[in-house]
Amino acid sequence: MGADLGMVVAMVERNPMKRFIAAALSAIAAVATLAIAPEAGATNYSLYICGRNCNGTPGTYTNFSYWGSSATAAGVNKKAVNWDGYSAISTTNSAVRDALDCYCTGNNFCYVAVHSAGDLQLGYALAQYGGGARYKKNATPNASGVCGNTDGTTQTGWNIKWVDVASGAGGGSELANMGDWTTSSPLVNDLKTGNARALYDHNQTRSKAFYMFAGASGTAYSMTLPGQDDEAIAYHSSMGAAATGSLNNWSDWTGTYFARTNTANASWVEWYSSSTTLWTNRYEQFIDQGESYNHYTNGAWGGISSPVRADMAANAL
Repeated sequence: MGADLGMVVAMVERNPMKRFIAAALSAIAAVATLAIAPEAGATNYSLYICGRNCNGTPGTYTNFSYWGSSATAAGVNKKAVNWDGYSAISTTNSAVRDALDCYCTGNNFCYVAVHSAGDLQLGYALAQYGGGARYKKNATPNASGVCGNTDGTTQTGWNIKWVDVASGAGGGSELANMGDWTTSSPLVNDLKTGNARALYDHNQTRSKAFYMFAGASGTAYSMTLPGQDDEAIAYHSSMGAAATGSLNNWSDWTGTYFARTNTANASWVEWYSSSTTLWTNRYEQFIDQGESYNHYTNGAWGGISSPVRADMAANAL
């Protein structure tokens, strides 16, 4: 079941205690999977999973060229999770699972940030493989980005504290539906709204909280995208809505559903809606009411990746 939104609903989204509770519950669940003889050297990591046109070499965990300068603060022990940004999710997801195995098993925990199709990559990994046995790894990758086993024991899924989602493409994009998004590719086929939403069970996050950051700068061709958008992804996807449709900022009354941060308390998100549903464990962390953030990182922590990076720097500790 998703989170049903009635006529007017207010939800606390940026409450630090909520983040603490989410991380604590994740830690308790992971501890239950540990062997009787615990591993030494618990470490937290911040993983960044890139999106379309990532064009990175899998296993190159120090290459942040997709995001921006690697010298910029972006969370504890940050690692870049690269893939080709072109091929189908099902054929490239192993690179994401290798990173999760390396840094999010045993005594180690991860905070995860994803951008665009990186949302599909993590969602697919959790839904398809997050309920299975994973070998505990030593966080020392070889040249291919694969880490060795610690003691040969396994655990269920990965130790993820929470996820920050920058313009998540889990719901696909109407630009992909047009059949040619700059250059067609297997990934563009996955990004068609119907295909993206059918690719895996989006409600199955293994109890991990996804904090959604939605951009709304729009552009001349935004008529292709329903409601508010960041030039590539509409709010229905970047907010984690369980169905496509026109979602807008409260000040824009041309759509069906509306949202805004509370003017008196920025920790609250207010909705006005006749009926809509979010996928399970999705929470609106940032709504671009100023319509200032576009989709693109531009290799400089740009666009909607900017508030995600700031949030990771402040909270992924």
